[in-house]
Amino acid sequence: MAVIKVMDEILANKIAAGEVVEKCASVVKELVENSIDAGSTEIKVDLVEAGTKEIKVIDNGCGMIKDDAILCFSRHATSKLLDEDDLFRINTLGFRGEALASIASVSEVELKTSNGNEGTIVVINGGKLISVEPGDLRKGTQIKVSNLFYNTPARLKHLKSLYAELAYITEYMNKLALSHPDIRFSLTNNGNNILKTDGMGNLLKTISAVYGIDVVKRMLEVHAEDDDYVIDGYITLPEVQRSNRNHMITLVNGRIVKNTELSRVINDGYHNYKPENRYPIVVLNISVDPSLVDVNVHPTKMDIKFSKFEELTILIHNMIRKALDKKNLIPEAYVPEEVIVNEDIKEENKEIKIEKPKYETFTLNLERVSESEEKYVSSKKEEENIVVRKDTDKEEMPEMYPVGVVHGTYIICQNEKGMYLMDQHAAKERVNYEIVRERLSNPKNESIPMLFPLTFELTSNEFIIIKENFPYLEQMGFKVEEFGINSIVIKEHPTWLVKGFEDVAIKKIIDLIIEREKNFSIEKFNDHLAATVACKMSIRANDKITLAEMEELVSELRRCKNPFNCPHGRPTVIFYSNYDLEKLFKRSGFDNRV
Repeated sequence: MAVIKVMDEILANKIAAGEVVEKCASVVKELVENSIDAGSTEIKVDLVEAGTKEIKVIDNGCGMIKDDAILCFSRHATSKLLDEDDLFRINTLGFRGEALASIASVSEVELKTSNGNEGTIVVINGGKLISVEPGDLRKGTQIKVSNLFYNTPARLKHLKSLYAELAYITEYMNKLALSHPDIRFSLTNNGNNILKTDGMGNLLKTISAVYGIDVVKRMLEVHAEDDDYVIDGYITLPEVQRSNRNHMITLVNGRIVKNTELSRVINDGYHNYKPENRYPIVVLNISVDPSLVDVNVHPTKMDIKFSKFEELTILIHNMIRKALDKKNLIPEAYVPEEVIVNEDIKEENKEIKIEKPKYETFTLNLERVSESEEKYVSSKKEEENIVVRKDTDKEEMPEMYPVGVVHGTYIICQNEKGMYLMDQHAAKERVNYEIVRERLSNPKNESIPMLFPLTFELTSNEFIIIKENFPYLEQMGFKVEEFGINSIVIKEHPTWLVKGFEDVAIKKIIDLIIEREKNFSIEKFNDHLAATVACKMSIRANDKITLAEMEELVSELRRCKNPFNCPHGRPTVIFYSNYDLEKLFKRSGFDNRV
């Protein structure tokens, strides 16, 4: 008797569901992507209990006839991929034909669809066809998925909390809205509005609907292209940061993708403009011939492989650096507009009318936002005249004149536009960094003999690494020799090492070479080394400097290639406009001569 048997189709679908349907967000993803592929211009997603009880997706796409409505739940049934050649030029979001079969096998599904001439209602429970009936003729499709994982209790048990499941869905819907600004999306949970876009095709307005007007006002429009790739999108100024990489959104031909290397390249583009553990908000759409990418890597279709990937990474990196290098990146201190309370208070019900200013930023609880609040915020955002910064000639740091210092740390400067606070350590660190970086890039082999040579005892593997890098150490201006077993001695050091910190800097250099051996890059090593040495060379907080020294520091900073950030990404200067100062002292709107 044969041991090997063909697996039951429902069982096979349940197994496939383990990869395709991991959580509620997976269901939303597959259903909404089907709606997009159907040519929809409006897609509504309604959730009950974050999708654990019910997920309903309604679109106005092309709809299906009766036979297709039944067949679409069969495994590997698809209208998007007909032969092997199509696999190399995929233009749709879905194509495997696995999603609906997998979803239907672990839930209760009701499908209502019509192509405008024929309406059909299909009901499936746990992968079994229950009924097929005529439906109404509203063109489009409505699919309701209830009681997800009801017949796979182990998977149901491992669903996250309602808040976490809702967060996953919201994050994905936000990204989907950004990838298709020409589609009107709405997302509700238990009747509460979470996301609503207008589908007018304006990416910047869609970003505003997702992240708010305050973020949009601090974005730069970017564009780059070569023979294979065209890149368009928006990046935030370095002052806008998040704690994780989730907000660096990359789209390829309108498809949301996750690529670790692309995220690294985008983040590297901000190097020296922000702290290493903070990340920007970026929305980039990469247009490329479908034959140059492979999206058939994983069932989720979010992983992707590129041909000519190195050219793409260079294009993205240079595009971001070019955009940032041109801008005046001094952060402007945020002074919130005062909320004006109307004196007309209704005593009978104690209602207070609040007049909200035009530029107020709202932080909304996504679970509890009321419909009236949502409409108000939406209307305010539409009224806002969004001006995004575009590529122009390079903006220089403005002239400013020091007048004093606070806490021995922050230099107070002024000009006709307002007041500036300069961090004296961060500013000097930037100046020293650029000096050291230049000397590392163009070494002159100028060195000084050490009165007391430094000896380092190393492990055998560390000694091998250092010995391999003897030529690089000598190129920097060190005289280094072997000294017994697994030991080296430093007899001379380069002239640019700061006096009094030679020992600390040399030890750090040796540690860096050992630490970065696995992915050693002279470019990155020089950068890290310059930042470390510059920090050691710089004046500290509470170091007293004269007014003449302040003026010299301001002048040196203005001559830097990037005067706006220290090498670790912290701002060197913060700006308070005259208007902001007047608001702080309640002088705005009054005669400020009083």
